[in-house]
Amino acid sequence: MKKHIVVLTGAGVSAESGLSTFRDADGLWEGHDVMEVASPQGFSNNPALVLDFYNQRRRQLLQVKPNEAHKDLAHLETDFQVTIITQNVDNLHEQAGSSMVIHLHGELFKVRSTGNENDIKHWESDLVLGDTCKNGHQLRPHIVWFGEDVPLIPKAISICETADILIVIGTSMQVYPAASLMHYVPENTPTFFIDPKPNMISNKNLTVIAEPATIGVKKVVSLLKK
Repeated sequence: MKKHIVVLTGAGVSAESGLSTFRDADGLWEGHDVMEVASPQGFSNNPALVLDFYNQRRRQLLQVKPNEAHKDLAHLETDFQVTIITQNVDNLHEQAGSSMVIHLHGELFKVRSTGNENDIKHWESDLVLGDTCKNGHQLRPHIVWFGEDVPLIPKAISICETADILIVIGTSMQVYPAASLMHYVPENTPTFFIDPKPNMISNKNLTVIAEPATIGVKKVVSLLKK
């Protein structure tokens, strides 16, 4: 029986592929107030702006590739059962070959009907006003916006409860409910925290690696293979 590694990833794991992190210290995301482009109210106020914002993110994602951190995590599946729970909306984990990825905050290459949240389709081109589902409802990015429920949190919690090893990469673990997931991992689970500016204090089960994702993941892989 392979040991189960649960990996929690955030923007820092994709930064080295050239994808900008979610928002700057001033709270702006690519020059926009996040509530303008990442809330139901923002979409209601100016849907064209919101659609264009995600079109730009989608175009950017089409131009980047998985980095060594994504690839090394995928290769861990040779020796371990690996589940990745990510706050990222890119598909770089899947592109690198990871087979079990939970996207807490939605996916950039998916859209859904504003009339039926379960009517979801794959979408890689620009999404514009007038693009509708079969029932005539406008399509929107399949992204969890501020103020919306995170529907996959219960599934993520149940996965964390089965972890033999936890790896946290490139996330401050400040955004809830995602930040609460660490608390569901069984007590005394070996935990690795990879971040160039770590905000966690080491304890007996926690190994802090103050490195970018590409370097940090390689270090953890070598530790796990010993």
